[in-house]
Amino acid sequence: MFACLAPLLLVAGAAPPETASPAKDETCKVEPRKPMASATHFYPADADASAAVDAALADAAKGQRIALIVFGADWCHDSRALARVLTGDAFKAEFAERYSVTFIDVGKPQTGEGRNLEQIARFGVKRLKSTPAMFAVGAKGKAINGKKDALSWRSADSRGDAAVLAWLRGLAKR
Repeated sequence: MFACLAPLLLVAGAAPPETASPAKDETCKVEPRKPMASATHFYPADADASAAVDAALADAAKGQRIALIVFGADWCHDSRALARVLTGDAFKAEFAERYSVTFIDVGKPQTGEGRNLEQIARFGVKRLKSTPAMFAVGAKGKAINGKKDALSWRSADSRGDAAVLAWLRGLAKR
């Protein structure tokens, strides 16, 4: 194991540890780092979803910010990609004053293992077929974006950060 570190230690000017040579060269193979499937916790499964949606709608009703309510799950790469944009520095710098963001965990509705689906039903969605879905709610408590748009975020990862930020700029003008 330490034999793999020897070149790094020599570059840094330190002497390599005294170890026997590995029996197989396989011990020095460096595998590319793979992201963990659910390494994030944007969508807390134990949160009170009803209270979170109520709070987001109340905040929007004050008329100062648009509430973005994102229905997704940490297992979903598109949900995580959208959440990374909505919690990232570019979003905060440009949109923190205009938007509040609430993440609601919906489990795996595609496989019948959904949760908090009564919350998305408040927006007229009877059956959630994919994740994520994102509703933007304005001061009158109504969705600014249509149901079709809200449900189209299942491809959030392939849209890219710039497209998501551009969508938010357009939404803010409505």
